[in-house]
Formats: sequence, structure tokens, C-alpha cells
Amino acid sequence: MRDRLFADRLFYKKLIHLTLPIALQSLMLASVAAGDALMLGRVEQDQMAAVSLATQIQFVQNMILSSCTGAAAILGAQYWGKGDRNTIRQIFNLSLRLCGVTSIIFCLLCEIVPQYLMYAFAHDEVLVSIGTSYLRIAGWSYLITGISQCYLTVMKVTDHVASSAWISSGAVVINIALNSVFIFGLLGFPAMGSDGAALATLISRIIELLLVVILSFRPGFTRPDIRNIFRRDKLISSDFRHIMLPLLGACLLWGVGFTSYTAVMGHLGGDAAAANSIAAVVRDMMCCLCNGIASAGGILVGNELGAGNLEKGKMYGQRITKLAFIIGFLATALVLLTIPIIAPLMRLTDTARDYLVGMMVIMAVYMIGRCVNTIVINGIFSAGGDTMFDVYSLIVTMWGIAIPTAILGAFVFKWPVLAVYACTCLDEVGKIPWVMVHYRKYKWVKDLTR
Repeated sequence: MRDRLFADRLFYKKLIHLTLPIALQSLMLASVAAGDALMLGRVEQDQMAAVSLATQIQFVQNMILSSCTGAAAILGAQYWGKGDRNTIRQIFNLSLRLCGVTSIIFCLLCEIVPQYLMYAFAHDEVLVSIGTSYLRIAGWSYLITGISQCYLTVMKVTDHVASSAWISSGAVVINIALNSVFIFGLLGFPAMGSDGAALATLISRIIELLLVVILSFRPGFTRPDIRNIFRRDKLISSDFRHIMLPLLGACLLWGVGFTSYTAVMGHLGGDAAAANSIAAVVRDMMCCLCNGIASAGGILVGNELGAGNLEKGKMYGQRITKLAFIIGFLATALVLLTIPIIAPLMRLTDTARDYLVGMMVIMAVYMIGRCVNTIVINGIFSAGGDTMFDVYSLIVTMWGIAIPTAILGAFVFKWPVLAVYACTCLDEVGKIPWVMVHYRKYKWVKDLTR
């Protein structure tokens, strides 16, 4: 019998219960970048562009952290479906070790050589100077991020997704409020501009970490086994590594690829960099719902696969895939509807504003591919440990097509800015047929638990 898409109310109740908090959390995190862009855009275009470029360092760090927390979420969801809390604590410890080392490295880079990090994204000395100052302050928040993300991930897969979302969202609200205080110099504080945005980020991250650690001691919550934090279980470590390494490869390919897009646009001038920074914020906010469904769908499918209900997990995957296309077309319409609102709101040059409008039209088409690929690859495929496909698809579509085309268009053929931006959007749209062919092979229908 054919499964009717909207017939199972219990499934959608579970999906909505998980999706809304995660989507809210994703939206709130994107709101930080939006708040930075909006507030700094009201101060000076160069400050907005410089901070947008500087935060690409954290973007790359988040890609590495995401591979660790992603592996923890995949295994954690399946072991939670199986009812094995002890293994979940071991996975928690393992992710803390890896994320802790990553956070220390990025913090040191931002404190020791921030100017060289900025030169990777811009040659304009004004942008480099502003970005360097920002990184010296924000770098300390990068030290904290990895630890708090591990706690939040474990909360999501152990039926505390709402608590995870409230803590993360609360930290974002604090961040945005402090942004306004420190950037504009309210409540008696000096106006700090971009440095104020960095300080607000640091304080909010400290509060977030304190909250997740305190909450983990409440009954029913999972916390790491600190006494055995450096103890290594060979089987769990092997399973974790088997999932994490392809995720790491995909995260780095995707993260460095997106950073390359930003670098290319940054080298096309201040107007292009400013327009692209705002377009990136809009894109990230529009992706919040598909990120929520990807994470929620991955948890639901993973729970069933870990419990041994392979056919039910497969059915859930089929439903979520159909929803992915619906969400993609809705996102396209929403981007087009927001153009008349966003373009006049920002204090940009006429050229930069024209670039922004054109970028958002191109982005509207891009959103179909982005939503479908995010939900299917990061949600359904990952739920069953099928993480290598993303690596192959990124090598071909992003690194084999989109990046070389954008670089050639910008630096060799001297194409217009919007043509170069369109090149950076080729990968997601072109990937859809390949993703659907792989989906129907059902390699993702696997029980990963021991």
C-alpha cells in the first residue's frame, strides 16, 4: 500500500516537536550574523564587510566541529533508539575531546596570527585592520564554542531538544542585545563598532556554556563522565571515526568551498563584498527550516534504525524527502518576496544595492537545491551512516565545477559580479538528480549499533 504523505499524525507530531526547536535555534544563530550586518551596516560599510569576512574563520571552525558533533548525533540517535545510555556517555566524552582540541587550535590562530587569516579573504588594508581587531577578541569565544556544542548535541538526541533550543536561543538574544550596547555605545559604554560585536559574542558564549553545564546535572539529562574523559573504547572509537571522517571531509570541502566563494567575491571589490555578505545572511536565515527538518528527520530515522525498525526508518525517509521539495519551493518564493524589504533597508552604495538585488534573485533558484540536498544528505543519508556520498558529490559539483568556474570568471574572463555569483550557486542545483539516484539505492537504511 502506498504511504500517504500527510496521513500519519504521530509522525508529524514527532517531526514538528523536533523541527521547531532546532529550526528556532538555527534561526537565532543566523540572527546573530543578521544583527551584526544590520547594526554594522548602519555604522559603516567597511566594518560590516570586514566582520563578514572575519567570521569566515569561525565558519571553517564550525565545519570541523560539525563533523564531530554530527557523528555524535548519528550514533547517539541510534543508541538512544536502542536504549543504551552508557554508550551515549562514551560518545559524549569522545566528542568533547575532539571538539576541545579543535577549539584550542582556532583560538590560538586568532590570537597569534589574525592578520594573516584576514589576508586570505581580502587585500584591502582597511578591511584587514578591522577584521584583525575583531578576531583578537572573538577568538576567545571560539575556545568555548566546541564544548557547548557537544552538550547541545547530546541534549537534542536524548529528548531534550527544547532545552537545547532555549539555551542556544537565549544566548543569541543576549548576543544581539549586547551587540546594540557595545556597537553603538549605549548605557554609558563607549561605541566600539566591530570590536563591540566581538565582545558581545564572547560574553554570550560564556553564558551559554555555563547554562548547558548546569542543566546537565538535572535529573534525566546526560552529562559526560569526567573521570573517564580520556578513556578510549576501541569499538566505539572505530565506529565514530568511520562516520566522522567522511563528515569531516565533506564539512571541510563544503566549508572551505564556501569560504572560497566569499574570498572570490571579496576580491571583486568592496561593493561586491558588502552585497555578498548581506546575501549570505539572508541565505542562512532562509535555510533555518530545512536545517531543522534535516536534523529532526535524521533523529527520527536514526531512532528507528537503531531500534531495528529498518522498514519504518525507510518509510520515514521517504516522507521527509517529499517534504524537502515542498520546503525548497516555499523558500524560493520567500526569498523573492523579501527582496523589496531587505534591499532598501541596508545603507549601501547604489552599486552594492543593485548587486544585492541580483544576488537574491539568483539565490531564489539556488534555494530549491540547497533545501533538498541539505535535508536528504545531512538528514536521511547521515541517519544511517551513509556519509561518504556527500564527499563525492562535493568534489564533483563544488570543487570540480562551481569553484573553478567562479575563479576563472572572476580573475581570467573578468565576468560581471552577478555572473560570478551565479557560478557559486551551480553546485546545489546541479546536485539534485545525483542525490535522488543515490537515495533510491537505500544504502542509508542501516542499523549502526552494536
